[in-house]
Amino acid sequence: MRTTTPDSPHTHGRWRRIGSAAVATAALVFTGLGTAVQADAAASATTSTAVTYAATPCATPKHTGDLTCKSYRVTGGLTAFQKMQAAKTGITPKAADASTPSGYSPTNLRSAYGLTSAAASNGSGETIAIVDAYNDPNAEADLATYRSYYGLSACTTANGCFKKVSQTGSTTSLPTSDAGWSEEISLDLDMASAICPLCNITLVEATSASYANLGTAENEAVTLGAKFVSNSYGGSESSSQTTYDTSYYNHPGVAITVSSGDSAYGAEYPATSRYVTAVGGTKLSTSSTTRGWTEAVWRTSSTEGTGSGCSSYDAKPTWQTDTGCTKRMESDVSAVADPATGVSVYDSYGVTAGWYTFGGTSVSAPIIAGVYALAGTPVSGTYPAQYPYDYAGTSSLNDVTSGYNGSCSTAYFCTAETGYDGPTGWGTPEGISAFAN
Repeated sequence: MRTTTPDSPHTHGRWRRIGSAAVATAALVFTGLGTAVQADAAASATTSTAVTYAATPCATPKHTGDLTCKSYRVTGGLTAFQKMQAAKTGITPKAADASTPSGYSPTNLRSAYGLTSAAASNGSGETIAIVDAYNDPNAEADLATYRSYYGLSACTTANGCFKKVSQTGSTTSLPTSDAGWSEEISLDLDMASAICPLCNITLVEATSASYANLGTAENEAVTLGAKFVSNSYGGSESSSQTTYDTSYYNHPGVAITVSSGDSAYGAEYPATSRYVTAVGGTKLSTSSTTRGWTEAVWRTSSTEGTGSGCSSYDAKPTWQTDTGCTKRMESDVSAVADPATGVSVYDSYGVTAGWYTFGGTSVSAPIIAGVYALAGTPVSGTYPAQYPYDYAGTSSLNDVTSGYNGSCSTAYFCTAETGYDGPTGWGTPEGISAFAN
């Protein structure tokens, strides 16, 4: 169990714990975010305002050498979304109430990243593939609940929008079901839907979380025609990764996004593959600025926060020009990941069926895959990881300039700066321009 603490970009190792307060829970109506949902007016609770959360079970490998998912599920306290709603209504909600959404909605995310117009009109005919391990037997039903609540069009097998297959493309012979990876799958599907509601979605389920099986699933996603593939998993770098690059991630003309990791400063693979877009994580909060939102590097502790770093093995792609790292530098871009400013997800397999708030760079990777999809089909033969670099320093990206994710000898490897830095790359989306060729 973890409790969030304020992030100080200047004083490493010093933390203040957010105080707790007793709050009475009353009816709460979520307006402007889809169907109104009312909490139990008779319920009351004493809760801390500090957000507590735990890594999802798939963050622990089942077997030696397995990759792990990059997500956390909130278990208590009041999220940024709940505090925002309380400020509007004057009513304090009950913490971690699975009957009502407690994280950012599709409307919030599109507002934060300048995607409202594009999400309403773009993405039809495009397919986002989600690659995860094991089977989520409730994936389609849970996705339907999420989309219905937020007023998104149905995405089902029957209408051709949703497809679930194994790593070999089978729709009937699926992997063993797994509750932990099902949470990850729900998160990924919901975020792809939130950003690109008109896109089709293909869920490719690997037999296990091994490199070989997840890599085979990656290739199957591309074989099935997806031009956008989201991967919310990773592990330590190794000398084998350049071979994996060639075998699984070298797909010109396909935008492949990968979570940068949740263990704070340090490089992870496949985020350090030269062929993918490595996606870092931020803390996303409302503000009085013209944008209406502000972001900082997500870091909770010395071992928890967005990943970043200089690869020990992968060659530097030609479009990456930072001078402190002679090999591949992670990350490229970023999006929300802090569980305290997390997103709403509906999940029902292995947990009480209901609404949960999730964080981790498992949130940011499918968000960026969705932005690529809104921007349109990548040009054949190109690597979409380059596209944001072509817009570096422009208004098409929100430069994140505060926060850090650890200690490092080269400042920008772990500290946000004006322009490029490891934890957040060139920044977060402001519209779709930086994600088109």
